[in-house]
Amino acid sequence: MGQQDYNQTYLNAKLQQASKKFGLTGRKDSGSHDRFPPGQYLTQQFPILDLGIRPPLELADFKLKLSGEIENPTELTSERFLSLPSKVIKRDFHCVTRWSKFDLNWRGIPFKEIAVLAKPKKEVVHVIFESRDGYTTNITMEEALKDDVIVAYELEGQPIPLIHGGPVRMIIPQLYGWKSAKFLNGIRFVVKDQPGFWEMRGYNNHADPWKEERYS
Repeated sequence: MGQQDYNQTYLNAKLQQASKKFGLTGRKDSGSHDRFPPGQYLTQQFPILDLGIRPPLELADFKLKLSGEIENPTELTSERFLSLPSKVIKRDFHCVTRWSKFDLNWRGIPFKEIAVLAKPKKEVVHVIFESRDGYTTNITMEEALKDDVIVAYELEGQPIPLIHGGPVRMIIPQLYGWKSAKFLNGIRFVVKDQPGFWEMRGYNNHADPWKEERYS
């Protein structure tokens, strides 16, 4: 999918926000200070943010390509993917656009299980997540191997809807939401960092919400 296929108006608005690096005061509930990153506000909704493209796909037709510096490059079918051990996590979700939503329930395959299957070489230090809409984002292997990082396929006990990145997406709760790539179709293991879509456009490479690592 080419760059010209993206919703350019939407992208321009996001880029303008990145360049302004504005600060808003987060609204905190009295009992939530220990789980509220600075500058965030609480929402009961689940806002929809993507590149303006939502390629439809049923979970039964899903495939996940594992590539890069690994001993077992392969493409997992939906059946093989769903046969891997799964877990349910309840985690908060923090978006770089300053909203947070508490207590989302996700089911998915722990990234650790994917790594065991892929067998990354010892030199691998970063992971690139690739999406059906052409999106990419990067994180370190250290972040990827944390216990609550999953390749998710259910939200609140139901298949993840397309508007929220289904049928399969990353969930990386400890980082801002743009690292949790939607419409996932590939995981690439690399020995040298490769900034992704938003990282190349002014967003922070690490994206820790507790340090307000929003923009470079």
